[in-house]
Amino acid sequence: MTQEEDIAAEAAAETHGPTHSGFVALIGPTNAGKSTLVNRLVGAKVSIVSHKVQTTRAIVRGIAIHDNAQIVFMDTPGIFKPRRRLDRAMVTSAWGGAKDADLIMLLIDSERGLRGDAEAILEGLKEVQQPKILVLNKIDRVNREDLLALAAAANEKIAFERTFMISAENGSGCDDVMDYLASTLPEGPWYYPEDQISDLPMRQLAAEITREKLFLRLHQELPYSSHVETEKWEERQDGSVRIEQVIYVERDSQKKIALGKGGETIKAISTAARKELSEILEQPVHLFLFVKVRENWGDDPERFREMGLEFPR
Repeated sequence: MTQEEDIAAEAAAETHGPTHSGFVALIGPTNAGKSTLVNRLVGAKVSIVSHKVQTTRAIVRGIAIHDNAQIVFMDTPGIFKPRRRLDRAMVTSAWGGAKDADLIMLLIDSERGLRGDAEAILEGLKEVQQPKILVLNKIDRVNREDLLALAAAANEKIAFERTFMISAENGSGCDDVMDYLASTLPEGPWYYPEDQISDLPMRQLAAEITREKLFLRLHQELPYSSHVETEKWEERQDGSVRIEQVIYVERDSQKKIALGKGGETIKAISTAARKELSEILEQPVHLFLFVKVRENWGDDPERFREMGLEFPR
């Protein structure tokens, strides 16, 4: 047993009654609100969020404790019809996460309903054996009659164990989801120490935070052909940390967009990322961003490994 497992076992032993633990794969169409929901249920930011579709690229695990249960949420990339190699890797990762979980949580945007990708996902779920629950998100934007009709239509296609109606944005209905998961997951020891909220290495989380700020700032101008890597991480004697990151783009024209006139854009991205990283790390952060052109990085197996994705042949 590893030291982490020892710590987890001790933490579990201090709780009252038998402990439960398990993995819950959160799947759904792009922009259904999966990352927002994981952050809400974990109670901290473990997955980046933007209005741009396909923001999540690889599986991010967020860890929550509820009653005597440790719930490991697997925030998977949105499932959609892939066009590029990166798209195929993301969709494969999402379905792989679903098949590895103890329970599958399908999240549907109540406003969009079962149109498009949601319909295809329901068909795909018929081949997955794990128990499934349906979660209708953004219920504050849809009237009750339409919600009930949507729930009925989805349950006609898949035998869901339960249906929940929530708002990931304001937390409505989320406690009911947590109560159900805590009582349903298998009895057993916890997988992680009690105070751990994610299995994402801090260097990778830092890169994800910067990528989020990049998307938020340039969601219209910069396409998906951008990637952030943390190249250096230095803990300094004064208690601060120096982080150097590289934003990779595919063309010089994209580099100019990322830098902005007089470096204004990259400075704004750096300021926003540094502020959030300082709050997460609870220490001063010196963040240095560089923009480099790497043509066709979307066809480089090494970049896929950096993102935690299998390189599709």
